[in-house]
Amino acid sequence: YATNIPPHNLGEIIDATIKRIEKPNCTLEELLEIVKGPDFPTGGVVSDKAGIYECFKTGRGKVIIRAKYSFNSEKGKEQIIISEIPFDVNKALLVKKINEIRLDKKIDGIIDIRDESDRNDPERIAIDVKKDANKESILGYLFKNTELQISYNYNMVAIVNRRPMTLGLIEILDAYIEHQKEVITRRTKFDLERSEERRVG
Repeated sequence: YATNIPPHNLGEIIDATIKRIEKPNCTLEELLEIVKGPDFPTGGVVSDKAGIYECFKTGRGKVIIRAKYSFNSEKGKEQIIISEIPFDVNKALLVKKINEIRLDKKIDGIIDIRDESDRNDPERIAIDVKKDANKESILGYLFKNTELQISYNYNMVAIVNRRPMTLGLIEILDAYIEHQKEVITRRTKFDLERSEERRVG
């Protein structure tokens, strides 16, 4: 079955599960105080709170992920530094695409672009720009025309009682809790039966 569930922070999910066990009638809004949204290994910024709410409510939806950036100015050089890129984006292809935009002069102001990633800084792309360039305009163009900004589509399908179902955050936590109850109950019954057999035998 087609499913697309992004990674989330494990600590947040555990805390939300405990909250749901302790307060079974808690609301989605209360859970969203714990689970802030997806947590991608490559980082990036998810600023679309309405999109996150819709995804967690219905199990389907779209969130916008942007690269994390900062402006750097040193030794007379103006730079845009990309420190986190969206999930599943190929960094080499991203750098190549931005360089093609520079070479084709599709937007004025970009002097050079380099991948400066290393062991201490695994995600670092440096974009050198002209001193008088409008960095915000350059970024806006790159967000629109490269994978510095992407859409991620949620499709939270899981098997519940042998049936595929699209689940929101509350439903998926409840299904997990019920599954754990069943697993622990069956395991405990099995252990008890073995102990009874040994005692009688």
